[in-house]
Amino acid sequence: MPLFESINVVSVEVPDLAEARRFYGEVLEFGEPSYDLPDAGWIEWPLRGKAANLSVTTAAPGWQPHHNVTVVFDVDDCHVMRERLLAKGVRCDEVITIPGVVTYCSFYDPFGNRLQMTG
Repeated sequence: MPLFESINVVSVEVPDLAEARRFYGEVLEFGEPSYDLPDAGWIEWPLRGKAANLSVTTAAPGWQPHHNVTVVFDVDDCHVMRERLLAKGVRCDEVITIPGVVTYCSFYDPFGNRLQMTG
């Protein structure tokens, strides 16, 4: 039996919670957060059909985006979703396909945090 059953929440540091609420809630269409606690520096959304949630937390002064950890979202079609995100003004890299393994695309929140989608 493994030590951990599943992922509860993944947090992404951001310097501006209001802008993060707009981007993740409206642009990425996560909708209303399940927890919206700006005084605690935390906003969290449930991911439809998944056991894990995504949250944004207030970054410390001097924070810079990094790509040490990447949140990867499931989508039906990376090519279609990339076009939808581009139409919303989201910065996206090209779709990469590793034949027989994976198709994925990196995209970025307004703060430079790299996110990815696969499908």
